[in-house]
Amino acid sequence: MTTDNGLKYTVWHKIKTEILDDCRKEGEWKILLLDQFTTKLLTSCCKMTDLLQEGITVVEDIYKERQPVADLKAIYFISPIEKSVDHVVKDFESKSSCKYKAAYIYFSDACPDSLFNKLKACQPKTIKRCKEINISFYPKESQVFLLNVPNAFHMLYSPDKSVDKEAAMQSIAQQIVTLCATLDENPGVRYKREPLDNAEDLASLVEEKLVQYYKTDEKNQCKEKSQSQLLILDRGFDPLSTVLHELTFQAMVYDVLPIEDDVYKYKPDGSASKEKEGRLDESDEVWVKIRHRHIAVVLEEIPKLVKEISSSKKESEGKLSISSLSNFMKKMPHIRKQMSKQALHLGLAEDCMQKFKGNLERLCKVEQDLALGTDAEGQKVKEHMRVLLPVLLNKDLDNYDKIRAILLYIFVENGTTQENLDRLIQHAKIESDGDVLKNWKYIGVPVVPKSSQRKPSRRDRSREETFQLSRWTPLIKDIIEVRNAAVIFFT
Repeated sequence: MTTDNGLKYTVWHKIKTEILDDCRKEGEWKILLLDQFTTKLLTSCCKMTDLLQEGITVVEDIYKERQPVADLKAIYFISPIEKSVDHVVKDFESKSSCKYKAAYIYFSDACPDSLFNKLKACQPKTIKRCKEINISFYPKESQVFLLNVPNAFHMLYSPDKSVDKEAAMQSIAQQIVTLCATLDENPGVRYKREPLDNAEDLASLVEEKLVQYYKTDEKNQCKEKSQSQLLILDRGFDPLSTVLHELTFQAMVYDVLPIEDDVYKYKPDGSASKEKEGRLDESDEVWVKIRHRHIAVVLEEIPKLVKEISSSKKESEGKLSISSLSNFMKKMPHIRKQMSKQALHLGLAEDCMQKFKGNLERLCKVEQDLALGTDAEGQKVKEHMRVLLPVLLNKDLDNYDKIRAILLYIFVENGTTQENLDRLIQHAKIESDGDVLKNWKYIGVPVVPKSSQRKPSRRDRSREETFQLSRWTPLIKDIIEVRNAAVIFFT
């Protein structure tokens, strides 16, 4: 479990307080039953050792076949969905087949009356508790959250009118409110009005649900607005930042390396060694320390990491005595773990630099020049097409990078003509991927024809010290600096 005061800790503390402490009895062990959502939620903020300390002896999947344990009570932490409730009912539908001594049921979010009524089919007096705790989001990192709305992007932006956009909006709004409730915040809700109405519609729903939630809490009092701001932005708010190659470490790693489910596969001692897996998460102190630093700064840290590995190895060499051997053996698990983590980050940095020294360095220069309209020396870029064309004709670049470069050009130009778009596609030889460019219109970004919509004015950062290939600053930073307030950011 994370020990800081970030979102993961806050979620774990709420689960511990509102579920585990709520049904705690001294010296009594319980079984914890989870469904798909709550398994992912709990895994994101605690470990099995944390649960053991709270009196949980076994954690099981509610959907799988389980052996009855009639002498133990069970905690059900589940989503308010029919499938999960049906499995609870099945566990207690007859007196002779009750799987557990009693049930303590906690829903992750508001449960409809129809599902509450289903629980009446359970044997009398078996359900000791039935509560809603309002956590229907994932704490991905200490300051990052994810929502549980599969296919939300398609539902919100699809031109298909049969898609239930309203249901997706309602679900997103409800989950954002549970985030605010978990943080004990009643924020001011702000949004970007154009180019689509998604942000405005969602902001209205969130505000409505916040009022409803804080009027119906346990104190039955409306919580005053806090100083924090909830900022809701549409995907088309800052399209440039979404296609540029970012050179801070975490962003670069996830962009250019094959990371799956936060796992990186590497060979610590070269191609002849056995492949290992490293997880990139906040349990790794080194990762937390360097993940948001520029790759150039991370590279400066590498010699320090190598030196630490070397000194750890030297510690095992030289004259051995009973005392020194004993001390070394005590440190071995920690040293072995540290060496493994350092090898992981060295591998990540080296793989990133291989990509960078290939085509990425030149591509980043083009991207920065196009995005800012000036080169590293401050000279104005007069013809964007002349800067872009070498990228499109480069046979060593894959189609994905060419598509990103064309999109960047279109965003900078505020759209283009159909004739020019066809020419760009032809030069890049990406005819089969033309829809990837054209479909940006569905998220409110001008593609064809050119738009007369004015671009937002930018804060002057010409005097700020930065890296030449990282001169672009996302628009969100301008807004946060102007607001000068705590911001809950959702996009």
